[in-house]
Amino acid sequence: MSKQTLEQIVDTLSELSVLDMSKLKTLLEDKWGVKAAASAPVMMAAAPAAAAASPEAESTEFKVTLEESTPDKKIGIIKAVREITGLGLKEAKDLVEGAPKVLKETTTKADAEEINKKITAAGGKVTVKGL
Repeated sequence: MSKQTLEQIVDTLSELSVLDMSKLKTLLEDKWGVKAAASAPVMMAAAPAAAAASPEAESTEFKVTLEESTPDKKIGIIKAVREITGLGLKEAKDLVEGAPKVLKETTTKADAEEINKKITAAGGKVTVKGL
């Protein structure tokens, strides 16, 4: 198709009313067997996909979860949990015994790494997930 022909098509389409454009869209969908989608939702869908591809590079907040604790190291883990969360003895004990439990819903990367070190040193297992 020549450039002149394409320009003529553009000119013709530019002269259409909104109602005529809607009719044209419907006719093209029926003829080609497709459904036209607005470009904005496509762009919105692409952004989360890109973020999901590299969560560590984009994340500024992290969720820290106590996954498990070894029974023989429970007292040390309870002490570490109390230090991290500020919970009382009973609440910290319940949290450790009820693992997996969230220690921090949102925290910085440095704080998440520090929590991970403390719990691991005490004998527990932690997961850090970027938000």
